[in-house]
Amino acid sequence: MIEIRRFDDLGTFRNEWLDAHYHFSFSHYYDPARMGVGKLRVWNDDTIQPDTGFPPHGHQSMEIITYVRTGAVSHRDSLGNSGRTAAGDVQVMSAGHGIQHAEWNSEPEATTLFQLWIEPRAQGGQPRWGTKSFPKGNRAGDWETLASGLGDDGALEINQDARVLGATALPGHPLSYEIPEGRHGYLVAATGKARLNGEPFSARDGAAITGPARLDIEADTEMELVLVDTI
Repeated sequence: MIEIRRFDDLGTFRNEWLDAHYHFSFSHYYDPARMGVGKLRVWNDDTIQPDTGFPPHGHQSMEIITYVRTGAVSHRDSLGNSGRTAAGDVQVMSAGHGIQHAEWNSEPEATTLFQLWIEPRAQGGQPRWGTKSFPKGNRAGDWETLASGLGDDGALEINQDARVLGATALPGHPLSYEIPEGRHGYLVAATGKARLNGEPFSARDGAAITGPARLDIEADTEMELVLVDTI
């Protein structure tokens, strides 16, 4: 089963520095039909204005994956980690038994990102943070695993039987992916236009998938995609 969720139908929040769109229930936005898919609980589409961001705050028992679309996000946490993750790159924070962190945009332009929260295999554990560059050219016409709890080489580690994948779909080069029975998927387009199993699929639309299901993507323009495959 594949359910396309249009960008215009997402939950929203806006203030002077943040423009957020919620694929699932989050904060003040609540829809009992959109509580997550499988172990994926949050997919937020954020635009953060320059020299602003999220002040120090805490998390626990959650795998938090940030995919930067444009600009960059800076990070500092209570473990002493700090770093900058730029467009196309990914950071992962395993909140474990508890961590405090701040994320902000220190760039001269707005930063846009997807932030995903995945429930871990078990509560607690040692918190950790990491970031890695994933050049977009490496995933032209194919899927690249960005974060994984399944031992994929080169991917950032997460504590769940899940993968976060990225791809660039190209016109004239169909792209597919199989979600097996017993697993779930969520697909979001960062940019571009395509047909997903024959249906129009555009930038910042999402698609909730329950396996077994096959995704067939035919790009009308170059399309940047992010996909979660999870139990």
